[in-house]
Amino acid sequence: MYGWLWRKLPAPLGKRLLTAAVLAAIAAAVLWYAVFPLLEPAVTLDEVTVRR
Repeated sequence: MYGWLWRKLPAPLGKRLLTAAVLAAIAAAVLWYAVFPLLEPAVTLDEVTVRR
């Protein structure tokens, strides 16, 4: 997938690197602000199942 994306990005190497970095930042922002808040109620990291 990464190879396919790299081949599809137009421009010389410098702009290609910048475009790939911007796309990665956009993907991270979408995950952080949209996907993870939707999944947070289903994933309970605060509850411990081991008791003493």
